[in-house]
Amino acid sequence: MTDTAFWILRSDNRLLIAVDEGAVSPFPSGRHLGVPPDGALRVGDWLGATCYAADVAELPEVAGADPTPLRAVFQLAGGAAFALAGRAVQLLDWQAQHRFCGRCGTPTEMRANEHAMHCPACDLIVYPRISPAVMVLVRAGGKLLLARSPRFKPGVYSALAGFVEPGETLEQCARREVREEVGIEIANLRYFASQPWPFPNSLMVAFFADYAGGELKLDPDEIEAADWFSPDALPQLPEPISISRQLIDAALAGAA
Repeated sequence: MTDTAFWILRSDNRLLIAVDEGAVSPFPSGRHLGVPPDGALRVGDWLGATCYAADVAELPEVAGADPTPLRAVFQLAGGAAFALAGRAVQLLDWQAQHRFCGRCGTPTEMRANEHAMHCPACDLIVYPRISPAVMVLVRAGGKLLLARSPRFKPGVYSALAGFVEPGETLEQCARREVREEVGIEIANLRYFASQPWPFPNSLMVAFFADYAGGELKLDPDEIEAADWFSPDALPQLPEPISISRQLIDAALAGAA
């Protein structure tokens, strides 16, 4: 760990991020930190140098840098920095949540050659958790089915989404989630793209689909409003950082 390395430091769910427009990197370099934090994880490379991540009790004072929520990194530093910071946060969560073996309770040890926590007593190996989730944008004629969850920001509508269950394919999950959340059937699933989503550890897999029957019947526990929207009368949409917005924008551009 040299002075040329970059660091993603977290304390109280805030990252130390440069906010000055002239900053070379949104992440501080080793020369700003003095003694490197304990328990550091190598999370990748940044600007040709190694990047480490660590949880600290208190973020150091670095000129031009402020404690910043992960979501704000995209606006401040762009998609590449957000992706690396998201990876760091997921790995730090995994490290903190698996300090003891879930099978026998023995303190775990981090393996040197991979991201894996190993139990020296029973040999259980735990890798970082990834939770796959499917997102589906349904089209009927020229209209898009958009819905809002009670957990969304006020006024925001998005595509339907849900987590994959054990033993389920992505396609089965897509059909089940649409049926459970809004009561309709879909057909002609077409893959769009995927996106790691570190809130907290999802992998979003996005699809287009066509309406295949049924009337909208909402699950009130999951969906508080849903409707078919024409391109010239859309509600407030998710932020550009999310694959849900990218999926909607692609449909509007004719990709669906």
